[in-house]
Amino acid sequence: MSQRAIEVLRRVSWVAAEDTRHSAPLLRQYGCDARLLPAHQHNEEDAAQRVIARLAVGESVALVVDAGTPGVSDPGARLVARVRAAGHRVVPLPGPCAAIVALSAAGLGEAHFLFYGFLPTKAGQRAEALRQLAHLPYALIFYEAPHRIVESIAALATVFEPDRTVVLARELTKLFESIHSCRLGDAEAWLLADADRQRGEFVLLVSGAPPVAESGEAERVLRLLLDEGLPLSQATRLAHAISGVSRKALYQLALAWHR
Repeated sequence: MSQRAIEVLRRVSWVAAEDTRHSAPLLRQYGCDARLLPAHQHNEEDAAQRVIARLAVGESVALVVDAGTPGVSDPGARLVARVRAAGHRVVPLPGPCAAIVALSAAGLGEAHFLFYGFLPTKAGQRAEALRQLAHLPYALIFYEAPHRIVESIAALATVFEPDRTVVLARELTKLFESIHSCRLGDAEAWLLADADRQRGEFVLLVSGAPPVAESGEAERVLRLLLDEGLPLSQATRLAHAISGVSRKALYQLALAWHR
């Protein structure tokens, strides 16, 4: 918590909280005696109207979530949109964001990153989402729950190149914080070797797709083969044999061309 955030919480009339039971003792610790109203994913539209009503009579409202930043894989985006549409000012305050905290400690070399958030829970939808991301040259950031971490890592290893680096950041800023970096192909075995490694909330960071070829030769070969009418799988297999570039990376590139 920044000093500015603490001061704001002490001044406002109301705090809209994702879970008032969770927030109340923390707010008391900071000397905040504002009244609380619930604002979670199941009542966000109603909460927005209650917040707007309070603002309309000159009261001030702060929005907090349990363990993150409002609107970043947490409730808050719709409420903020409604408040702005009603003509009220929204003031952002710096706060905890697990994605950025994890990225700062990951040591990945990419200059750019893409924050995805939570992957789909159904296997088919998750695999399709990953196929759309596999060719991107950016570091990819995901959130994941403990009961899905093993299957999500397995899905990543199936779709992405196993030599890509994955960083598993767990329970960041908490007592049992851990950050582990390894080959994506080795990550599932590392998780299964110790049940404690599967506990807590995760941020997963995956290094970007390797370049298809600095000279563009592999891309040129792939385009020629596809232009000759070869099926996508055969074209990518031959382009891989000719150029030595990852077959999976070529396949994802070809898919991107056909979208």
